[in-house]
Amino acid sequence: MVMVQSLFMALKHQNPGNVIDVAAPAWSAPVLARMPEVRKIVEVDLSHGELGLLKRRRIGRTLRGRYDQSIVLPRSFKSALIPYFAGIPQRTAYRGEMRYGVVNDMRVLDQDVTYKAVERYVNLGADPSQPLCTPEIHFPKLRVHEDKRRKVAARLGISEAAPSVALMPGAEFGPSKRWPAEYFGKLAELFRQEGFEIYVHGSSKDWDIGQEVVSASNGSARNLCGQTSLEEVVDMLSLASIAITNDSGLMHIASAVGCPVVAIYGSITPEYTPPLSSVARTQYLSLECSPCWQKQCPYGHYNCLRDIAVHRVYESARELLGTETA
Repeated sequence: MVMVQSLFMALKHQNPGNVIDVAAPAWSAPVLARMPEVRKIVEVDLSHGELGLLKRRRIGRTLRGRYDQSIVLPRSFKSALIPYFAGIPQRTAYRGEMRYGVVNDMRVLDQDVTYKAVERYVNLGADPSQPLCTPEIHFPKLRVHEDKRRKVAARLGISEAAPSVALMPGAEFGPSKRWPAEYFGKLAELFRQEGFEIYVHGSSKDWDIGQEVVSASNGSARNLCGQTSLEEVVDMLSLASIAITNDSGLMHIASAVGCPVVAIYGSITPEYTPPLSSVARTQYLSLECSPCWQKQCPYGHYNCLRDIAVHRVYESARELLGTETA
């Protein structure tokens, strides 16, 4: 969802008068609300995998006559139904499941030209009469609400002035994207020795892994997983001196609020979903078995992650912070 802001920016760059509304799940609304390019969010109350034909028809009918074009990002049949029921004249999407007729502006995905996920999104907004090319990417930039940030920091007892490190050890995709919690803990110890405050960010699902990090850090880190909403974490990550993170949604949020990022990759290459920032470093071993694109290691060893040494990540972070490694 964060990467899609690059598409919105491209559409506004093409024509500042473009009005952009987004139909998306309710959980994504706090992120979309921080994008100045988005006028309105149409919340789609459907569970993952639910066809919801009648719901999609009902939503679509409420949108009739409002839009000139729809751009459908998912490649599933059901994702194209709302624009179809809305009768939007130009319904743009990549060729995916059998949705001819539902989509009437079908694009062919050329992975040789657009390998990065963000490039694929942006090219859906390009003029189809022009030759396909690797597009210019505008990095996402989410708005930060300083007043809200101040209130959340006060509630959590966090100093906005103190230098801090944000650790994000979770990854919804699966264990093949998660650098070991004990490594995050050892990293926290190194930074704590330098006077940094260390905070572990994530959802309530990440609470246990957050506790593992705290334990491995000998108490150097503080677990904030589940203590902030998605909206609040956008503001809180803008406070961090640096974020060290797995390839995850929070990685993209940290990049989009201007926080320097060290991103760690395992089963998926950073060439596909890099942090969209000029102040970022990636750690990826490019082993013979990588990228495997699997949620769990097919061989059971997770060497693509376990062999990324703590000190290697630490050195990348110190480089971004502009000081020499101790």
